[in-house]
Amino acid sequence: MADLTTTQTPTRRHLRQGGGRSRREPRGTTTIPAQVVARVAEQAASELAYVGSAAGGLLGIGARREFRGRPDASCDLYGTTAVLRLDVGMTFPIPLREATEQLREHVRARVEQLTGFNVSRIDIDISWLDPSSRVRGRLR
Repeated sequence: MADLTTTQTPTRRHLRQGGGRSRREPRGTTTIPAQVVARVAEQAASELAYVGSAAGGLLGIGARREFRGRPDASCDLYGTTAVLRLDVGMTFPIPLREATEQLREHVRARVEQLTGFNVSRIDIDISWLDPSSRVRGRLR
């Protein structure tokens, strides 16, 4: 299991040089830690109105459930492949199967777009449901 992934990119000097040299010689590396990919997934999940997070508290005491914060995410990297885990709260009632599929596809698309990693799996834990009418009203 790797925590970092490295890629190489061509230099401008080598791209400008025609001649006998390859136009795609590496100029350096870009390293993206798994924690950064997890933060991108958290932000992507928070972009959906029906997804919330737990905030504050110590050992579950005093924790708040809210829809303004980002849910928790973790990531494992295997080369250029990411495996994500999300811990979210959701509004209720909502069709959970469709909501989690929409969440999964949204997070996958955003993480792949922003990081270049292939997301092979996203596990979603729904740790709480919120039946408040204030949030449900926004969804209608």
